[in-house]
Amino acid sequence: MANTLVQFRLDDMQRVQATNICERLGIDLPTAMRMFIARIIQENGIPFSMKLDDDKGAEAALSAMRRASQIATEQGIADMTLDEINAEIAAARQSGAQR
Repeated sequence: MANTLVQFRLDDMQRVQATNICERLGIDLPTAMRMFIARIIQENGIPFSMKLDDDKGAEAALSAMRRASQIATEQGIADMTLDEINAEIAAARQSGAQR
């Protein structure tokens, strides 16, 4: 199979931004373009969206931690020591094993 060189022009800032995104995804820009073309052929159209979710996972984790802290405060257990937490876990395991 013969290889063909495909060239196109784009703004330098766009190239830098696209290159940075590709690097964060673990690929280089030419590989991303080859992937895109292969999928265009496979899907017979524009195939997919490949993007990074900026900190959505971190936001969800932080929100969950805040909610857990709120529940702990409401239950009066927010100031438990590590020893107290471990004792609660051991007691829960013991009662679960007895069932």
